[in-house]
Amino acid sequence: MTIQTVQELAALIDHSLLSSTAVESDIRRLCQEAIEHRFAAVSIAPRWVPLAAKLLRGTGVRTDTVVGFPLGAVSPRLKAIEAEEVIMNGADEVDMAADLAAILQGEEETLLKDIESVRRVCRRVSPPVVLKVIIESAALSEEQIVFACRVGQQAGADYLKTSTGMHKAGGASAGHVRLMAQAAPRCKIKAAGGIRTAEQALAMIEAGASRLGSSASVQILEGFASAAGQ
Repeated sequence: MTIQTVQELAALIDHSLLSSTAVESDIRRLCQEAIEHRFAAVSIAPRWVPLAAKLLRGTGVRTDTVVGFPLGAVSPRLKAIEAEEVIMNGADEVDMAADLAAILQGEEETLLKDIESVRRVCRRVSPPVVLKVIIESAALSEEQIVFACRVGQQAGADYLKTSTGMHKAGGASAGHVRLMAQAAPRCKIKAAGGIRTAEQALAMIEAGASRLGSSASVQILEGFASAAGQ
């Protein structure tokens, strides 16, 4: 995918604010920036979904939130309940943290149940809610990444996402994005975690990402515009 304009780049970015210290004024500013720059979505904590959904209604910007975040270590039942609540509150997209222990230990049945529990909730509504599954790629070996992507694709995920951005192992890398895209060709890839420059964003897209998550979205657009003379 070749990005030629600021608008094309903005349309691939989830403008993110997942800090536990975010307050209402921060969310309002985030949504206003998303509307102004025409980002794909805002990505916010479940606490703020009703407000974001209200502010973004009719703008074309989607409301994205997280489930089982950031550890992914709660039961499939609790993830499903959380997904049901955020969808009822107006979420258009759900980024769920997968069971990392299941990935590390190669527990296919456990991981499949984990993802399917949220996927079923996302599919019960019309139009279906987009499901992105976070695998925490920086904490995994290549073999584990391939395993997680294969199971995620089998479970019906719409996207596989690199990172929460909160793991000590780090965030997205172009190499892992490329591997994920190869391992799960029926899924789209979202790169997130540590993407702060236009150069990094474009590298992720070139590697196969069709969505990016970043809290530095405006900075990325400004860098791209400056480099492109737009």
